[in-house]
Amino acid sequence: MKLSNKIPIIVGITVVAVLAYLLWSSPNEKPGTTSMGNEQVHEITHAHGLVVSVENSNILYIPTHHGLVSLTNEKEMYQVGNVRDDLMGFSLHPSNPNIFFSSGHPARGGNSGFQKSEDKGITWKKVSNGVSGPVDFHAMTVSPANPDLIYGWYQGGIQRSTDGGKNWEVVSGEVLAIQLAADPKDENIVYASTPNGKGVLISRDKGVTWSSLSQELEDGQVATIAIDPNDINTMFVFSEKLGGLGKSTDAGKTWQKVSTNFNGETVLYIAFDNKKPEAIYLLTHKNTLYKSTDKGVTWIQINLQHQT
Repeated sequence: MKLSNKIPIIVGITVVAVLAYLLWSSPNEKPGTTSMGNEQVHEITHAHGLVVSVENSNILYIPTHHGLVSLTNEKEMYQVGNVRDDLMGFSLHPSNPNIFFSSGHPARGGNSGFQKSEDKGITWKKVSNGVSGPVDFHAMTVSPANPDLIYGWYQGGIQRSTDGGKNWEVVSGEVLAIQLAADPKDENIVYASTPNGKGVLISRDKGVTWSSLSQELEDGQVATIAIDPNDINTMFVFSEKLGGLGKSTDAGKTWQKVSTNFNGETVLYIAFDNKKPEAIYLLTHKNTLYKSTDKGVTWIQINLQHQT
């Protein structure tokens, strides 16, 4: 399997794009309801992420090309707020459930810079432009170990903020990143999945210098990387070299391919549930959603159609 045939990765001004369709349901709730949104969604286009709510395991957030979508109880899907901006980089605050971070493109065009929401994604405000911005971080991560430490990839360089996104500096220009993932426990460690045959790169000095995480992932693209917040020795990647989804239980030194092939679709995003260590979600390039309840050993597809 060649990931290059499945993942539309172009470093620079283009990004991983995803397209899938869901059936229409009439809107029947208003802003501030338990659905976290104000309009039921009939389709999701260009998903840019997948995360589980910090406070509620029943809520998933999916940032898209046209704003933020919430999925509640694996069936009720709503647009969050009235913002329809392209949310490229997207992260949740690790402990404050009201605070979200994003970057990308306003619906009117241009770049958003680094943004923050203090009402669960309903409204957004710009915090800063970043270096040589306004930036549009195609990859971004907030350190769970230190929420003031944030990384973003823009125009071929890794930018870092140590004050919650107010000020930024370029710390490395050698990394082409599809995704960035900060270590859940050690604020010095950050990972990057790459499109150029370097597999997964790891930095142990907050993004300044980088080295290969594992030779088993080299010479192939890696579409995504995720670290278990409850067990940092457990990681998942979707790797060209492995031929699909891979799991490591020794902090990335060795890898085993997961037997499920997800109908031949490319896995783009993986999300852990902090409150339920056994639960993991993933989203493919066709916006097919899967869930594991045994730490990634087996996976079942969540059928979103006819459930709104």
